[in-house]
Amino acid sequence: MFGLKKGKKTAPKPRGRDIAVAGRRLPLTIRENGRATRMTLRIEPGGGALKMSVPTGVSDTEIDRFLHRHHGWLTTKLNGLPKPTGVAEGGLIPIRDVPHRIERTGRVRSVSETRQVDGDPVLLVGGAPEHLRRRVVDYLKKQARNDLEQAVTRHTATLGRPAAAIQVKDTKSRWGSCSADGRLSFSWRIVMAPDYVLDYLAAHEVAHLREMNHGPRFWALCRRLCPRTDEAKSWLKRNGSALHAIDFRR
Repeated sequence: MFGLKKGKKTAPKPRGRDIAVAGRRLPLTIRENGRATRMTLRIEPGGGALKMSVPTGVSDTEIDRFLHRHHGWLTTKLNGLPKPTGVAEGGLIPIRDVPHRIERTGRVRSVSETRQVDGDPVLLVGGAPEHLRRRVVDYLKKQARNDLEQAVTRHTATLGRPAAAIQVKDTKSRWGSCSADGRLSFSWRIVMAPDYVLDYLAAHEVAHLREMNHGPRFWALCRRLCPRTDEAKSWLKRNGSALHAIDFRR
């Protein structure tokens, strides 16, 4: 007869709720952490969600008191973030840091592409109106993958160590990651940033193929792969939240 090993505990499932703050309702995810000694609250990039880490066994009453005490801090921080923006025909979307006006072609089977129309950058999108957002996302994902694959190939050739795989996702907690087996993951939203910022992100994760840390040797390698590392880090710190704030669901 097979069963669970004695002494092995299953991690509690995250709790979720919505809270009202700064004139909007935001989803809050609460995770218990057996090693935590205090409660911590974090705003997700873009300001669209909140996360809490709490010691095991903390009651809802204690959580409510903590949130009440930090309501002013939350309001100030959220008011300082870019307001969430949607994606619609006639609106603007940054592609490689260049604002492009979104226009529908009116043709069902046409391929999305960028063009200059009357001297202005335009993203032409085909398909039915209700598919516009999905088509914009599909275009951005494709462009991000192409640009990231080229950058990763260039940096891994310099490093002399290949990546096991490359993935593009819509991650909110980080712009990229490198697993222990050499798999690189990136947020496709990086294609909305300047080229040198995307190049830095690729160099950052490729550097982790050799240095799985953020020590001095890692940063020296990162700057060797991408000389504009410091400039790119500053750009992401100033503008990254605005890219996360673009809501492709509305």
